Amino acid sequence: MDTPGTLHHIMIRGMEGTPIFRQDSDRQDFLDRLEILTGLTGTRILAWALMDNHVHLLIFSGPGGISQFMRRLLTGYAIHYNRRYSRKGHLFQDRYKSIVCDRDSYLLELVRYIHLNPLRAGLVGDLAELGKYKWCGHSALVGKNQVKWQEKDYVLKYFGENTRKAARNYQRYIAEAKIQERRPDLVGGGLIRSLGGWSRVVTLRDKGEAPEYDSRILGNTDFVARILAESEKGLKRQIYVKEKKEVIGRVIGDFCAKEGISENELVQGGQRWKTARARARIAFQLSREWGISLAEIARHLGVSTSAIANALQKLEEAKK
Repeated sequence: MDTPGTLHHIMIRGMEGTPIFRQDSDRQDFLDRLEILTGLTGTRILAWALMDNHVHLLIFSGPGGISQFMRRLLTGYAIHYNRRYSRKGHLFQDRYKSIVCDRDSYLLELVRYIHLNPLRAGLVGDLAELGKYKWCGHSALVGKNQVKWQEKDYVLKYFGENTRKAARNYQRYIAEAKIQERRPDLVGGGLIRSLGGWSRVVTLRDKGEAPEYDSRILGNTDFVARILAESEKGLKRQIYVKEKKEVIGRVIGDFCAKEGISENELVQGGQRWKTARARARIAFQLSREWGISLAEIARHLGVSTSAIANALQKLEEAKK
């Protein structure tokens, strides 16, 4: 379930513990991409923390959902990171982890938990340092750092109508749990099992084998029931899959017509310079503008995922 305005706790991890930030310029590049994409997609970020090998985000999804937002964020950053450090291969561990959350019950707890990550990890020594720490959303809420794209006012309204008073109340709320340990319940750990996608959840439910809870949903019984019901409706529609196929077909058709290239040559992996160039431009548009995965683009263009990634990298280098 990912209707606009759904609250998600998102976790992104480096492959096998690989650092995803080696220096502050990497962190700034990641934040710059967040700022651009929040404006383009209507995604709203309430809390965030950049650690050495993982990231926490608390967001309200925009009109297009989180999938396109996250794909564009991670693909763009990974290509830039690999080029910068002359590395190859995946940077992030599998797919990002997303937990749909009941905002009424967990929003403030999640804000606090996420913003205390640097303190728990020893990146800062105390709350005073955390208030000045640039790579976490806490500093914006206490007024020490300006982050235009962060939903500061939305969070602070829970602590009072006056901004200064709300900031002080927020700081007290943080201080109450400054030694808070890791919370498995807030990151999806220690629950029943991963069921392998929404279709699996609904299938089990139809068979009378519905689980009591699932690691991708954080809320009470009524909330979980509503999420499952809405997910079932979404599965029946299958609108997104159909639209995605139409977009891919339209973009390929338009490019081939414009460049005078046979679609058959393109999708069968033709290696003429003109064909390869069109393939790279098609991949760029599908990935950056529509958030379609490199693997899916590769399947429609008759080449490997690594070939698409290399083509995008060369295209970006040429644009600089």
